Amino acid sequence: MLLNLIKKTFDIREGEFRISFFMLAYIFLIIASLLIIKPTVNALFLSELGVESLPLAFLMVAITAILSSYFYSKALAKFSLKKIVRFTLSISIFLIIVLALLLQFNFLNNWMLYFFYVWVAIHAVLSASQFWVMANLVYNPREAKRLFGFIGSGAILGGILGGYLTSLLAPLIGNENVIFIAAIFLGICIRLLDKIWSARVVKLNTFKQKKRTGTREVKSIVLIKNSKHLTYLAGIVGISVIVAKLVDYLFSDFAAARIVNPDELTSFFAFWFSTFNLLSLLIQLFFTQKVVGIWGVGFSLLLLPLGIFVGSVVFFILPELSVIIFIKAVDGTLKQSIHKSATELLALPLAFDLKNKTKSFIDVVVDSVATGIAGFILIFAVKGLNLPIYYITSIIILLVAVWVFFIYKVRKEYFQTFRMNLAEIANVKMKETKAATKNVSVIEGMKSVFNMGSESQILFMLGKLQEINDKRFFDDVQRLLAHPSDKVKTAAIQNLYFLNKSSVVSEVAKLIESDDDDLVEACLTYLLLHAEKNEEIVFDAYLDHEKSLITSTALLCLARESRDNYSLRTSYNLEARINAEIAFLKEHSTNVDRQKILLKTIGASNLNKFHFIIEEQLQNENVEIRDTAISAAGTTVNPDFIPLLLNFLPDKNTRKIAIEALHNFGSQIFPLLVNKVISHSIPLQVSRFVPEVFKAFHSQESVRYLFMLLEDKDLAVRLEAIRALSDLKFEFPHLHFNNSKIVASIYDECKLYHNTLSAMHTQIIVSYRNRKKSKELILDDEREARGALLELLERRLDAGLERIFKLLGLKYKQNDINIAYAGLTSEQQEARSNAIEFLDNLLSGELKRKLLPILESSGIDVTSEDMIHQFKQKVLSEMECFQLLLDANDLKLKLAVFFLIGKQKDKKYIPLLEKYSKSVNLKIRTFAENALSELNTLE
Repeated sequence: MLLNLIKKTFDIREGEFRISFFMLAYIFLIIASLLIIKPTVNALFLSELGVESLPLAFLMVAITAILSSYFYSKALAKFSLKKIVRFTLSISIFLIIVLALLLQFNFLNNWMLYFFYVWVAIHAVLSASQFWVMANLVYNPREAKRLFGFIGSGAILGGILGGYLTSLLAPLIGNENVIFIAAIFLGICIRLLDKIWSARVVKLNTFKQKKRTGTREVKSIVLIKNSKHLTYLAGIVGISVIVAKLVDYLFSDFAAARIVNPDELTSFFAFWFSTFNLLSLLIQLFFTQKVVGIWGVGFSLLLLPLGIFVGSVVFFILPELSVIIFIKAVDGTLKQSIHKSATELLALPLAFDLKNKTKSFIDVVVDSVATGIAGFILIFAVKGLNLPIYYITSIIILLVAVWVFFIYKVRKEYFQTFRMNLAEIANVKMKETKAATKNVSVIEGMKSVFNMGSESQILFMLGKLQEINDKRFFDDVQRLLAHPSDKVKTAAIQNLYFLNKSSVVSEVAKLIESDDDDLVEACLTYLLLHAEKNEEIVFDAYLDHEKSLITSTALLCLARESRDNYSLRTSYNLEARINAEIAFLKEHSTNVDRQKILLKTIGASNLNKFHFIIEEQLQNENVEIRDTAISAAGTTVNPDFIPLLLNFLPDKNTRKIAIEALHNFGSQIFPLLVNKVISHSIPLQVSRFVPEVFKAFHSQESVRYLFMLLEDKDLAVRLEAIRALSDLKFEFPHLHFNNSKIVASIYDECKLYHNTLSAMHTQIIVSYRNRKKSKELILDDEREARGALLELLERRLDAGLERIFKLLGLKYKQNDINIAYAGLTSEQQEARSNAIEFLDNLLSGELKRKLLPILESSGIDVTSEDMIHQFKQKVLSEMECFQLLLDANDLKLKLAVFFLIGKQKDKKYIPLLEKYSKSVNLKIRTFAENALSELNTLE
């Protein structure tokens, strides 16, 4: 009975309870152990060293947190998450036992207390962070949205139980015995880790694991600096941490002054820590939504600093421990309830990807730096100026004023960002959206869009709602089921799936007869959610429905829901149903829609045994089926499909969908792709489009790997890599581009440009001389071959100039460089002169010395006889010219040279051709052999 109630309340599906219970138990034990260790170590630290040592401890925590974050990131890149988690748990158990033994033998000295204080602070951050990374591995995004609330409740319960348990036991059995319980809890966590890993994570391939855990983006500080919204949010977090540490100092000082016995002090801390957790839970359950919904985000954000302000003012009048407990309670309860919810809403207008990339930086680095600043403030105020303790509250009041300023600024920025988003989507002026969002709460602003917004605005807001899953919007979203747009209905149902406040099965069921594939899929996904309440709704009524679209789509939904849920997959015979669908389509191969849904089903099912179907359909002549197969191959995240997907890049008709499919593998595909390009293990025509795959990720990692491709010898690959970098710089200016690498690449391009110019100079001179010779001496075939080579060299010069300017655009302002390039390539002499003058002023040093001659020669008609003598290039012999062109890694140039040599009828080139007649490249070998055969036929 209780189990069914839990499943119904938290929407736990068949096959999910066991793994979810393990996850809940894991975080419960982690937090419970923390609430045993933390009050114990805090009490020992204060009893032995006194509150005056806390500022230095804060500084040590800040420095250690930043350093450990750096080395932890390095460790994650080298070792599996399981090994790291097991190692950190084992070290924690060892340190707890050592601490217990040191207490038993009364052997704790000052530096040991500092060490354990810092370790507890780092352990608190690290253990929770590891758990949520592991949770992202265990659950796919759809499961995570449903189940994180359930497993997160384990952390709250652990915080309540751990503290109260310590409060009761510390005075009875002593600190040295209580902390053994924490070691036992962490020991159980190691066993749970093994069970969790074997149940879910071990079944994921490397790509799936890395995709779910994600790759940490460097330069998060640049993202924050470039966004006022994020800057103010980071400021709020930083100020709140500083204030919290100052409050913690006051709390510790007054408690340590009144409670001398370490065991009793441990009991005191543990009791209040758990009480704060309990109060926070009650506020979250019964007050948060009402306060944020009725009074708005601005007022909700002000509650925490105003509560601390009131407490600080009262403390001036009545400097008692009870007042400090009140301030600490305000900070400890509101921060994790109302303040947290309001902050999440305030971050809503920001791009989801941007929030993810900066969250860990704000949570770890900003928090750590703020802790260090708090330590400096206390050292300066207490030790440096020797101020009385109550002066700290005046510092808190000043910081609260700064806090309120940040809240005002971020609230203003929130409305500005939302107006920009809505205006951009609707393609209207800012004035038209300003009135719609001014002077209304966040909640009311969103509701206004749902009720009166355009289709695109509603879709945008529904997308934002999926990031927070706030049940207060349930009624507004439900009304959208009557919207005339199928896209809006689809997005509304997708939101209702996660809101799950109450069932609207009957309304959704009416929409299932639609001919819109996406809407039918959304309906069935929603109905599957409520299968526990009425299994016949989906599995009897829809999996065997008379309408084939509904039957096939129901199977797709089942495959998607059971992707990582092996119990659900078995219960409803997913494999047998897919086999039956395959057999049906073998006899009815003309049913294109059903074949497309089958491919999507196989892609979503995580059943490798059916992947051969996708592989077969990649060659289907039907464009719709082929494109669906490409998408399905990406959905599988099976690395075996990567080479097959790469083969679709050269075809412009399949390129976009192939890039989207490869994007599913995540940025962990980058090293593999770079290796394939540089090692030439994939065809050249494929390699040339790999930079577009990198560009699609819009990340700093994309930039890093694109720079690696600049070292490739193939000019087309380099040009595409440079174009991709240029596009990224234009679209995402926050990304960092390495100036030294850019300059080095420009120098390489300058050298290549000069070599090409020298070769062209030689060919122009030869061509000029040949024109004066009779047709008997110089055959038309040779003239045409040389003309083709000259034309190709001219195109290479143009491409080289483009590469140079694209690289300059990475170093300087792109708009300025683009204007200069347009002027330089203009047919108007004045425009070219102005462009050269501008670049002469812009460039400096060695870069200017190397580039200016190229820029000046670029305006010359290099094929004109009158300009031949104006070149200052080294005059090469034709043999040297050919050797230079053949040494360049340019296939077309090589083939053009071989073709020209064959038409020249000069046997002195035979040794040159013999070298290339043994090439592993078929085209090079063939052209060299043909030229050889032409020369060998000469008398």
